Amino acid sequence: MQLIVSPVGADTDLRAALEDLKLGRYLAARDLLGRTGPNWSLRTIRSQLLAASVGEPGVFKTWRDEEPGNPDAAMMWARVLTRAALAAHRAGRDPHVVARAAGLARQACDRARLLLPVCPVPWVDLLQLTQLPYDPSAFDPYAHARGGRWDTLKDPGMSHRGPWPLLHEINERHPGNREGHHRMREYFWHRSEELGAAMNYSCWLTTGGTRNPELLPMPLYALMDTYRERHGDGRGGALQFWQRAQVRHYACQAYEEWFARVPPVEYEWLPLSDLSHLAHALVACGEDQRAAHVFTAMGPYVTSQPWQDINDSLGRSRDWRDEFLRVRTSVLRTSAWR
Repeated sequence: MQLIVSPVGADTDLRAALEDLKLGRYLAARDLLGRTGPNWSLRTIRSQLLAASVGEPGVFKTWRDEEPGNPDAAMMWARVLTRAALAAHRAGRDPHVVARAAGLARQACDRARLLLPVCPVPWVDLLQLTQLPYDPSAFDPYAHARGGRWDTLKDPGMSHRGPWPLLHEINERHPGNREGHHRMREYFWHRSEELGAAMNYSCWLTTGGTRNPELLPMPLYALMDTYRERHGDGRGGALQFWQRAQVRHYACQAYEEWFARVPPVEYEWLPLSDLSHLAHALVACGEDQRAAHVFTAMGPYVTSQPWQDINDSLGRSRDWRDEFLRVRTSVLRTSAWR
């Protein structure tokens, strides 16, 4: 089976819009988002991939300038400015440059949320901006009016401080929004001074912190972050990391309580990144039979992560794509014999 490395997966309409954007045209993206409408789950992931995959983000500025009252144009402009601010910070740019980029992104998010108040995406972007080295409450338009401790949650199961009001705004518009909760996990990973906060948050979600089963793979992302920190430079114990009971528990939970309950006709709409992380974790902890079903659902598509970083950390000489094909072929062949 030919391998297609793309987070877009089987969403052919999204792929066509991305091809149009690479040519400097936004009409296909505009029509795509218009058809997506208030399907917040699909709107969130499509807009995320549009912003992440476009070659020249100036095409979204052109769209916004030509249609200043279009909420989709405003939303996409906020998306790309948010990504630009984070990229500037991670590249070690001058703090003044980062601060200006963050300010422009915050203004774009405010514009987008005012144009379409029911949309969760601008709030997702505001939450993502809290990864920057500033007071997280600076990205909450209502911080001063909320009163009380801004960064705490009245839940004994989750005591870590964080931008909870922003996540609340997202959940008010789209309960269990996948990207919103991932941005919260990323905040805890990048900003929290409390040891294990990102993993604790991810585990908390699986034990009642959300009613959205689509979030059950999240501990696998938190585990991957921990793996990169501990073994990304080739330090020992890498293979044993994925053979622990904790990995098996969260991989099997995500499989049984999320993936196994999805009708096959809906596989093409599942986030490909989640399927990739789940397939890897199942293979790594010896659950080949379950992994075979996930590989089948993925079809010819795959995301580079986590496979690329795993391959690099183990010092394998072959390309990660070749290694992925070897693993997939072996799992599917073994599964067919059973």
